[in-house]
Parts: sequence; structure tokens; C-alpha cells
Amino acid sequence: MIELNQIYTHEFQFSQKEVEQFAQVTGDKNPVHLDAAYAATTMFKKPIMHGMLSASLFSKVFGTLFPGEGTIYLKQSLNFLRPMYVDTTYVAVFTVKEIVKEKNRAIVETIIKDKANDTICTSGEATVMNVNKIK
Repeated sequence: MIELNQIYTHEFQFSQKEVEQFAQVTGDKNPVHLDAAYAATTMFKKPIMHGMLSASLFSKVFGTLFPGEGTIYLKQSLNFLRPMYVDTTYVAVFTVKEIVKEKNRAIVETIIKDKANDTICTSGEATVMNVNKIK
């Protein structure tokens, strides 16, 4: 069961190959994600990950880990605050802010932090529904 103020964390990282696969699937082939020489000329100085690739981790967690099977992802706000890089360890932090029992829903703060320096890279809020785990 999911409970008010419950916190769930999930550590992850993506490789350059996974960034390339995401670009292939989505069609977002912006060179800032794929071309090191191009990225070196930008304010980032090296390739950055797609913001939506990092945020897609939220879907994985909600659907398979927390609260898990049967979860329907209804809504997500996102703020991309800092660039994220391949082969860097990040921690996604999920904090249950509200339970709407009559609708089997939870409102969850979603944050991604750089594990090395605890800097927030992405923040937002999700609404999820699960008739078996949110009551």
C-alpha cells in the first residue's frame, strides 16, 4: 500500500547508446544529445541527455516498482533545472504528497538528483491511480 509522506528512491544512469536509441525511437536527433563536437560549442560543453529520457524513468518506477503493477499514470508536470549526462548516477526521489482515497489516486512529488552532489536536475509532480495499492 502507498501511504501519505512515503518516500521511495531509485538509482539509475543511462549510457550514450541508450540516448541514441531514445533519439531513434522519438526522432529527436538534436545534435546537443548526439554529437560531442557540436555539444562542445554549446553552454553544456558535452552531450546532454534528453530531458524526456530521464523523466521516462518515472513511468518505469510507477508501473513496475512503486506502487507497481496496476498503476495508471494520469498526469505529470516537469521542470528541467539542470542538464543531465550519460554514465552519471542519478537518484529519483518519489514523495507521496496526497492520497485521494475515493479515486484510488496519489499525488507524488517527483525529483531527480545528481547522486554525487545532491543537486536537483528535474522536479515535478505526478498523479497516479492504482485500485489495489492506493486506498
